[in-house]
Formats: sequence, structure tokens, C-alpha cells
Amino acid sequence: NSLKGKVFLGQRKGGMPQMAGEFTLRKKGIDPHADLELIQNIDFANIASAYASGTGEFVQLFEPQASIFEKEGRGKVVASFGVESGHLPYTVFMTKQSYIDKNDATVQKFTNALYKAQQWVDASSPEDIADAIMPYFKDSDRDIVVSSVKRYKEQGSYASDPIVDEAEWNNLLDVMEQAGELKERVAPDAIVDNSFAEKAKQAK
Repeated sequence: NSLKGKVFLGQRKGGMPQMAGEFTLRKKGIDPHADLELIQNIDFANIASAYASGTGEFVQLFEPQASIFEKEGRGKVVASFGVESGHLPYTVFMTKQSYIDKNDATVQKFTNALYKAQQWVDASSPEDIADAIMPYFKDSDRDIVVSSVKRYKEQGSYASDPIVDEAEWNNLLDVMEQAGELKERVAPDAIVDNSFAEKAKQAK
């Protein structure tokens, strides 16, 4: 309820961050386009700096930026759209069927490597994971990256296998449908191929 009537700095229309955010707000009884002053015309790379300079009273951010702002006293994390929106196949790997038909061994090796990495993340400490990914966050303090990873692990944000199950798929369609970005629902077996993921798990 504290969001109603406030200026909310969101993400671009049709993008997964914005769709997941709107889905969560609706679940909580908030119409993002009627109950908020929603700003969506700021480039993704500039959203954090826009908020820091005084635009908006609430903002949707990714880690480690959210934790950086907390440490700097610029704001406080009040909720996680990732948790509230439910399990979503938020990031997936796609290729053409023609490529799979000609390079199934390569696709399997890629999926095996992905599963191995997911299992490592699932079993490793936030500190070990942070050390592995620090080269990609050179401008962030290690303690911030550790706390970001810890938050995501505690929330169950990291998938532990490459399978996109039917419940996750339908949740994604619900998110897209509510956002007005889906013309018609598609059965999972029309676009999702879990066979490589299943084999990766069996080959463990």
C-alpha cells in the first residue's frame, strides 16, 4: 500500500524485469498503470543513476546495484520481485531446430556444462561464488558481491538444473499475458526441449 500514489522508476515496457514487476504488483492488489506514477522512458543502463539523482521514490534494481545503494544509504531493499513473482524461466538459451539437428553433440556438451555450473553454484558458498564471478564485477566491493549472491541463494533465484518445467512455463505465460505482450498461449512442448537437460542430469 505504501507504493500507491508514488513515483515508481520501472524498466522498459515488454522487458522481463518490468513484466515480472507488474505481475507482482497486481498480485498485491496494485495496478501499476493506475495506482502509481510509472516512469519507463529511462535507458536500462541509466536507471540506477536516475534514481540516485532523485528521480522516483521507488525503483526496481538488480544486484549488486541494490546492495550498493543500501551500503551507501541511498535506499533500502523492501521486496524481491524475483521471489514474489514465483519461479520463472527468466534467462534461457535458445537455438534454431536446424542447428540442433546438425549439432546435437555440441548442444549436449553445452547443456552438460551448464548443469555442472548450476550444481556447483547450488553447492558452493556465497564467498566461493563471489570469488569466481568477481572479474565480471570489477567495480564492486567483494563484500557487496558476496551479499548479493547470498541474497539470491537464500531466495532460490538460481536454478539448480536446466529443465524448464510446465509450472514455470505457465507462470511465464501468465506474466506475459498480464503485461499484454502475449497474443496467444503456447504449449511448452512447442518450444521447450528438455531432452538435453534430462540427459545432462542422468550423466551426472
